[in-house]
Amino acid sequence: MKIAVVALGKIGLPLAVQFANKGHHVIGCDVNQKTVDMINAGNEPFPGEAHLDEYLKKVVASGHLVATTDTKSAVAQADAVVVVVPLFVDNDGVPDFGWMDAATEDIAKGLKVGTLVSYETTLPVGTTRNRFAPALEKISGLRAGVDFHLVFSPERVLTGRVFADLRKYPKLVGGIDDTSTHAGIEFYKQVLDFDDRPDLTQANGVWDMGSAEASEMAKLAETTYRDVNIGLANQFAIFAETANIDISKVISASNSQPFSHIHQPGIAVGGHCIPIYPRFYLWNHPEATVVRAAREANAAMPAHAVSILADAMGSLKNKNVAVLGISYRGGVKESAFSGVFPTVNALTSAGANVFVHDPMYTDEEVTQLGFKVYAMGGAIDAVILQADHAEYKSLTSASFPGVRAIVDGRRSMNQSNFPGVEFRVIGAPAH
Repeated sequence: MKIAVVALGKIGLPLAVQFANKGHHVIGCDVNQKTVDMINAGNEPFPGEAHLDEYLKKVVASGHLVATTDTKSAVAQADAVVVVVPLFVDNDGVPDFGWMDAATEDIAKGLKVGTLVSYETTLPVGTTRNRFAPALEKISGLRAGVDFHLVFSPERVLTGRVFADLRKYPKLVGGIDDTSTHAGIEFYKQVLDFDDRPDLTQANGVWDMGSAEASEMAKLAETTYRDVNIGLANQFAIFAETANIDISKVISASNSQPFSHIHQPGIAVGGHCIPIYPRFYLWNHPEATVVRAAREANAAMPAHAVSILADAMGSLKNKNVAVLGISYRGGVKESAFSGVFPTVNALTSAGANVFVHDPMYTDEEVTQLGFKVYAMGGAIDAVILQADHAEYKSLTSASFPGVRAIVDGRRSMNQSNFPGVEFRVIGAPAH
């Protein structure tokens, strides 16, 4: 089978490699010529994805994967097209479909009878049927559900462990009609393998969601649920600080109950999922007050961390403060919607001189993001841990000469390593 994968980013490229590893011939499409050139040379364009470098070299060498900037030509050769183009929201929470619409137009220009088109980018409910189906039909002259098949099948993986997650989680598929759904299910059965999961309500594998809308909502529901859970944990944490309670003990006790799970609080989680997808849901359902409140609570956590530091220091004016971590989570080089940006902004507003460190970024990359570089071991007045990189777990007071206060925004540092330092943790009482 010939497959076109549109957009070779941190999800799209591993997907293309996965399909090629199953023996299919894959054409990866991307607008970035440098990315295309690196892939065709067998070199991964971004670090940190387990097994990607090894698998990529193998499938490029065997001829099962090639990359191109010509999406139209790739689609014209393909039996199936998988779309993983990113979709963002603007400052008002309105989805920006610019990249998705442009990719859909290119796909439509090469679309032929019998092709399956599967959108994997997380979308507001109804987008596959009401936006992309008409666009594909208008440009191609073909009829969705009659001349070509159209489904929505959300990616359910995390960067850094895509190949493992593809095996671990069921693949959800829903089409604009029954024929499309069946075509999507048969396609994914041929390109994926699944771990045995006796804990699931049905066998792990490709699951029929019945419609594109149900499949779209399933992804929004799982990510929005996490955002609400995190928001609740963060509000618990803020109360616990004022009530002289260690929230970690409360959460551990609560999670010992069956069917109960409360996330650990901390500086708001970033990335392409948690800060964005609940806003897609709110776009569909603006009356969802619980979702809106949770999103606002999570977005406020970087400023709350800065307020804790200000309390510990007395004042941040003219103080040198290091923020540890650009990445939105530990072990992944990804700054999209990371808490580092609002944290730095809040510190700057408080009058601090702010420096940033991340072991996954070069000094040049830190500077390109608009930050001043902090070199580990340099004199500093205060520190905020923003990303829970493994490298930060073993730090000591000797790592920060002159440090007076530290706020652990991820509950991952060893407090005993900082004797004599005012050490604060989100959700723990001040000492």
